[in-house]
Amino acid sequence: METLQAGGFLLTWLDGGVTNLDGGAMFGVVPKALWSRKYAVNESNQIELRTDPILIQKDGYNILVETGIGSGKLSEKQKKNFGVTEESKLIESLAVLGLTPGDIDFVLLTHMHFDHACGLTKKENDTWVSIFERAEIVTSNVEWNEMRSPNIRSANTYWKENWEAVQQQVKPFTEEREIIPGLRMVHTGGHSDGHSILVVEDEGQTLIHMADLMPTHAHSNVLWVLAYDDYPMTSIEQKQKWMKYGLKKNAWFTFYHDAVYRAVKWDGSGKELVSEIERQK
Repeated sequence: METLQAGGFLLTWLDGGVTNLDGGAMFGVVPKALWSRKYAVNESNQIELRTDPILIQKDGYNILVETGIGSGKLSEKQKKNFGVTEESKLIESLAVLGLTPGDIDFVLLTHMHFDHACGLTKKENDTWVSIFERAEIVTSNVEWNEMRSPNIRSANTYWKENWEAVQQQVKPFTEEREIIPGLRMVHTGGHSDGHSILVVEDEGQTLIHMADLMPTHAHSNVLWVLAYDDYPMTSIEQKQKWMKYGLKKNAWFTFYHDAVYRAVKWDGSGKELVSEIERQK
């Protein structure tokens, strides 16, 4: 498991499963001739996208960022449609670290699309139940409202089986929330109306988790946004804001979906990598 120390915060990447989605959809209007130079694509025009949660630890807190695609939750048709080649081993990853789901204090969901929220619940005796029963589940108020009342476009990704069993644990926030000192969630919109990012600032170090505003290192160009984004101009505005902020502070940028890197630092121009943590394959 790859790790990153940022100030007093220790990040560890867990195994949440693998999807392979259409590269054109993941890079929107950007021509394949451009994006395929920066990210590998297969003969079916699919790119590999991890769905690997990040465990953040500090001062005795165990904080889980996203929950993977789950195990045994997707139908065979869904696995085919989403190019799933591996399901989640999240619980097994925690066990390697000597942890159980009951040790998780917070689950932070930047948004609640299926590939981020499927790991919240499991089925017991034909009933969906919470996996992280003791955890406070945090997402933006906008996201939580849409999760429960999706529109005609978002109904395909906001599923009842991912929220009904955990609704008593959810503590939505408006605009911004400090989870513990040095770690905050900030509502950005863009990818979804309720999308949020994470910002760590501790001991003079900065780390930004852009979530699906920048799902891979190849999306660093602020204009390279997803066809899946509900509000692409908002995505661009927020990428401009937070890329500028992070580059000025020599920040680490971390990833949930990237199949190549777990985290990177760019130079001041945002074009050249100066530090990286590669995913171990």
